[in-house]
Amino acid sequence: MTAASFRGTVEVWIVLSPAPGTCYADRVTDRRNTAGVQGLDTASRRVLERAEVEGIDLIRFLYADHGGVIRGKAASRPRLAERLRTGIGHTVAMMAMNMLDQLQEVEGLGPVGEVRLMPDPATFVPLPYAQGAGAMLCELRTPGGGAWAACPRTFLREAVESLAAEGYTLVAAFEPEFTLGRREPTEGLDRLAPVDDSLCYSTTGFDVAHDYIAQLIKAMETQGLRVEHYHPELGHGQQELSIRHAPALRAADNQIIYRETVRGVALRTGLWASLAPKPLADQAGNGAHLHLSLWDPETTTNLFDSPADPDGLSELGHHFVGGLLAHLPALVALTCGTVNSFRRLAPRMWSSAYACYGLDNREAAVRICSPLAAGSANLEYKPSDSSANPYLSLGAVIHAGLDGVRRRLDPGDALAVDPDTLTGDARARLGIERLPASLGEALDALEADELLMEALGPLRRSAYLAVKRSEAAAFAAQDESYELFHHFRVF
Repeated sequence: MTAASFRGTVEVWIVLSPAPGTCYADRVTDRRNTAGVQGLDTASRRVLERAEVEGIDLIRFLYADHGGVIRGKAASRPRLAERLRTGIGHTVAMMAMNMLDQLQEVEGLGPVGEVRLMPDPATFVPLPYAQGAGAMLCELRTPGGGAWAACPRTFLREAVESLAAEGYTLVAAFEPEFTLGRREPTEGLDRLAPVDDSLCYSTTGFDVAHDYIAQLIKAMETQGLRVEHYHPELGHGQQELSIRHAPALRAADNQIIYRETVRGVALRTGLWASLAPKPLADQAGNGAHLHLSLWDPETTTNLFDSPADPDGLSELGHHFVGGLLAHLPALVALTCGTVNSFRRLAPRMWSSAYACYGLDNREAAVRICSPLAAGSANLEYKPSDSSANPYLSLGAVIHAGLDGVRRRLDPGDALAVDPDTLTGDARARLGIERLPASLGEALDALEADELLMEALGPLRRSAYLAVKRSEAAAFAAQDESYELFHHFRVF
């Protein structure tokens, strides 16, 4: 939160506590010395001030594409005021590019056409791992400033607005894991060599990764991301560091900043960090479980909370689960959006492989989390990883859950066992189905899901399906080492 006081032509910004979207300056500035601020809103003027005070010469305008890749362009400090007004021009074709930089043929996303990378100044952060650089998250807008039908961030923003129209606010947090290692050359493609072979939660794992994690936490907090907890995970070199929940759009923005920071800090320390779902074929996979709860518009009351319910989940929460389960096969195409994702989504991997839910059931696709305190009820959506575009992923989850609320869908009974220990007949009686086992199967389910296809809209769904089907075909023609290399290299 910031406070401002005005006297004559002098504007003073006093920092109380930094957070993503809370940009500040820590000195007194004469407005006559700040060129180009006329007509800019308060948040934009704060960005200009910070760039000058902190010596930030390049400001990255970032977005996530349909392949889940974070891309962008950068504005120089002297031109920043102009670019805050106009955005940076960008070819429409980039939203038809897959993760291998292979451009797909999608009508309306070719060599003709222009969009603008329009930054949200409330998302401005410095990049502690890149001296003299900062970043803002962008929406892709038409040259006239209107919403563009293939913009992922707009998709989430509109989903949030749909929730608000029903009287709900969604609070969320991604819970990412990543593998810390070194990129090592081989006779063929590079491999990722993990920093250690320590045991899960072991103090050896803490010690080996300590210097890197200490720098990472400092970088996160500098950018306003509040670190909740950290531990070394099951896989070799695997780390888990979670940040505080936030309203839905901020949570997705945080996931982009998180991904950038994990990799940026690693590069500056001579390491390589990968958030790919399965960068090492014989080790535990990296998820980005999605924690969710619905609140009232003022975010004062958790509407999922119900102490009277045996599982602590309200009727509203059960209907939301019903929507997730009803659309789960299609959702997976957006929340686990790469070929590599499906190496992780296998039975008895604690990543979820079946469409079911349960209280603290870590093999269920949707876990009701035991509340840590009164009013802290939340759901954990497990088939989610950091190769997904977080705006598309979270937006689709909102549409699915809201459908369950509107139709009052019953999710059935919570499951208290690992679904893979049941016989096929028992699972059939309970209506528990196996999740798609490949990206292709998930995309088929997405195409068959009328609600999600309608929510995505014609251009966005055409582009997403084309990009993802091209990735499925490209990796099907190659071997395992090719798949692992390109995923740990990109994500």
